[in-house]
Parts: sequence; structure tokens; C-alpha cells
Amino acid sequence: MINYLTTLISAAPKNLITYSEYMEATLYHPELGYYMKNKEKIGRQGDFITTSNISDIYGRITAKWFAGICLTNKLAPVFCEIGGGNGRFAHAFLQEWQETIKTPLTYIIVESSAYHRELQYELLKDVFSIVQVESLGELKAFDGMIFSNELFDALPVHVIQKEHGQVFEIMVGIDNERLYEEKIPVTNQELLSFLQVSGIELKEKQRIEVPLTMGNMLEQISQSLTKGFVVTADYGYTNEEWKQPARASGSLRGYYQHKMITDVLKYPGEMDITSHIHLDWLMQKGDTVGLKLFAKLRQDEFLVKAGILKELENHYDPNPFSEVSKRNRAIRGLIMPSGISSYFQIVIQQKGLNVTQQNVFIE
Repeated sequence: MINYLTTLISAAPKNLITYSEYMEATLYHPELGYYMKNKEKIGRQGDFITTSNISDIYGRITAKWFAGICLTNKLAPVFCEIGGGNGRFAHAFLQEWQETIKTPLTYIIVESSAYHRELQYELLKDVFSIVQVESLGELKAFDGMIFSNELFDALPVHVIQKEHGQVFEIMVGIDNERLYEEKIPVTNQELLSFLQVSGIELKEKQRIEVPLTMGNMLEQISQSLTKGFVVTADYGYTNEEWKQPARASGSLRGYYQHKMITDVLKYPGEMDITSHIHLDWLMQKGDTVGLKLFAKLRQDEFLVKAGILKELENHYDPNPFSEVSKRNRAIRGLIMPSGISSYFQIVIQQKGLNVTQQNVFIE
């Protein structure tokens, strides 16, 4: 990877690339990129963990919730997951659908990594039927739901910083295989436009990520959906939260062997790089591309509204070592105030519909 970066940066104007270009290379290069490599990334042997890999309850609850939405709103049962990872969420979703819902379903996984597509296929092929594509552009527009879990936080971002009243872009250079940062005055007007449109006013020396790629992804998502819902599960900050002193250095960081790395120029191609998403801009940009905001909830609030407490009511076993008890502990872990769900937000957007809370959440 370092040889590739040396060539890439040497060919760039002023021998500097943006952080977005750096992340695109180190995360998504077809052979050298972190997400594209044939190595485990999720779970104990990887670098990070997701909600769907803690328990199957997340996928199962989502399946029941989606089935109810389809029935109530006469929506086509087409569920599209972007970035399916190792397939654990899809497996839980499809297992629940097969066991309790038992109606026709089209399940689509959009996955750019050939390694992850193979993991998904091996996990699901013997029992479930799925459609796998590399990109949204391969699909015809459909009615249904588009779902993503920790997708936007992994997309490339630009990094800007305000100094002496001027906005600079943080660029990446290389010298004798050592990567370094360099500030240049912003020349990309899209970055300044983002600040103006989003309403974010940087304080002196504040650094922040600008998610232009997320905006492009939202446009693709909207173009892929004729009618239905877009559900985004991710961690992020509102504009008010970005103003807090603790956010002054931005949120870009890496995860390497389950350790947080603040210097994201370390371990290029070997480390996950992520940033908190701009929640207000996700909703604002969505509205401009036809995705009307329906609700924004913490993940634990969403799970309660989606019916997770009924799972506790319907399944009880006094034996603390039984599978039922283990499952119940997993459920409690997802809805406890200090649990993993408290760090995640669920943003639900709708297109071509005008539904009420009663049409989506049947508590």
C-alpha cells in the first residue's frame, strides 16, 4: 500500500491528496484497500464489532418490523441491505422471516467487497435465496426498504480546519514513505458550500470532516427507490453537538485490532478508518433528493418501538445458562441506557409515502 500511495501522491498536484482520496485508496482500493482484502474485519479476530454481530436479535426484530410495515402500508416486500459485511444480519433477518412470517420476500445485498460477498454467499446459500450486487447502479428502481448499518461512517471524507479566520483543507503528503499532513487554503468550493448549507460555523482552530461522498450516496439511494423507506443506523452528531469543545478536533479515527488509533495515517490499508456522520445534514440532504424525514431515534428507542420488549415477554427461562436466557441478556444489552445502542441513531426517511407513526410502529 505504501508504494501505491507514493505513486498516487507523487502524481497529484503539489504532491498532495485530500483525506477523501487517502481514505478511498486505503479503504476501497480493489486489491489493497482495507475493506476489500481477504481478511476478517468484524468480530473478535477483526478490528471492530457491529450490533448485528453481538446477537441475532437485531436482524430478527428488523424482519418482524419490516413485515408489519409491508402489511400496513401495502408495501412490496423488497428489503435491500447496503454493506452486508459477513452476512450475519441478513442471516438473522431471513431466518426470522422463514420461521414466523413465511411470505414471499426479495432480499438484496449491495456489497462492493468480493471477499464479503463470498462470506455472505457461503453463510446463506444452503437455506436462503438472496440477490447480490456490487453497487446500487446495478439495480432497477424498486418499492421497498433500503437499510444500512454503519455504512456512512466508513465513507471517505474531506477534512477542513479554521485558522486565523480562514478555512484550510488538510491534505496528505508523503516523504520517504512517511505520511504527513499539510494545510492549504480551500479551493474546492463544495467544502465551503457544505458549511454554508449545513449551517455549521467553525470556531478558531476547529477541525471537522466534510462528507461529500455521503451526499452522493444519498442521491444514489433515492434514485434506487421509487416508493418506500430508507433506514440508516449509524453514530453521529447533530450541529449542536459538533459545537461542543470535545469535538474541536473532529471525529476521524482508526480501529486496529480493537484499539482506537487517533493518527489515521498509521497502518495504511491495514486499519479501519471511520468518522461520526453529520446527522442534521443527512436529514437535510435527504430532503433535497426526495427522502422525507420520518423519524430520528436512538437505536434503543427504535428497538423498543419495533417490539423488542415482546421478545422478553414471550420468552422466559429461569435457567440462566439456557439459550433463552442468553438471548434475553442480549436483548437487555441492546436496550440498556449504557449499552451499545445508546451510541447509535436510527434515521428513517420515506419516499413516495405519507405515513403516520401508527403505520410504522405498532407498539
